Amino acid sequence: MGTPTNVQQATPPAPRAPKKKYNQRVRDRISGYLYISPFFILFGVFGMFPLIFTAYLSFHKWNILGEREFIGFANYVGLFTNDPLFWKSVGNTFSIWALSTIPQLFVALILAFVLNQAFLKGKSLFRLAVFMPNVTSIVAVTIVFSAIFGTQYGIINYVLSLIGIDPVNWKGSYFGTHVAISLMVMWRWVGYNTIIYLAGLQSIPKDLYEAATIDGATKVQQFFYITIPMVRPIIIFTVLLSSIGGMQVFTEPLIFGAGSESQGLTMTLYLYQEAFERFSFGYAAAIAWVLFLIIILVSLLNMFLTKRIKSA
Repeated sequence: MGTPTNVQQATPPAPRAPKKKYNQRVRDRISGYLYISPFFILFGVFGMFPLIFTAYLSFHKWNILGEREFIGFANYVGLFTNDPLFWKSVGNTFSIWALSTIPQLFVALILAFVLNQAFLKGKSLFRLAVFMPNVTSIVAVTIVFSAIFGTQYGIINYVLSLIGIDPVNWKGSYFGTHVAISLMVMWRWVGYNTIIYLAGLQSIPKDLYEAATIDGATKVQQFFYITIPMVRPIIIFTVLLSSIGGMQVFTEPLIFGAGSESQGLTMTLYLYQEAFERFSFGYAAAIAWVLFLIIILVSLLNMFLTKRIKSA
């Protein structure tokens, strides 16, 4: 009987270490940040960086060619104490805003109410016609209005002469310049606000109007007691947007003309002149930040007043 041969038994391979896996929550979080990163990258480049750089620049004296000279708060001190032209631009801006924004929103609400009526035929055509001025070039609109408000050959002065009123120097008087610029702003933005109000009106239940009609309420009563209360949040929204836009009126006074006595000079136009005509970029940056703070204060004031009206 032979001796058994020693058979070498193969040892099983060692188990591989499991691959390290990311936590699913972490992966989802990274994926979410990647999806929203384009917005923050664009905002950082075109929004946050100019904002920070403008704040930094407002403490310097710089003509874009030479070295920046740090002067502290000198730009702001000069702006508030030694620059009557700046305060004139502030007054002009608020005057044009009051003449354009308040009537504009009221007219837009009335137009939206009319366009929402069932008896009106061809609503789509009227809505398109109302919105068309908003997509028109601002420069083209301003040039046309400049011709309409011309002193010698303007249509407005011609119509006034037919009823025995002397021609108005629209570009040479404080009142005329403000009225002309305000009408340009109104003509362009009434349709935009009308469409927003119309969308809000279409969300109001028709039962309210039918019940009011049965109870004998007129269209005027329905407008003040049903329409306005139901669209109050939208009115607040448009007031805020119009206030912010009204503080930044630029193209209309630039093309129409600020006037010989700067009666059409707005804050944004004054900022433009300081930066690109006088090359005082530090001073222009200070104007930009003051304008930014004024817009915040106006927005907060509007929110406070609308909340008080709502609670009342």
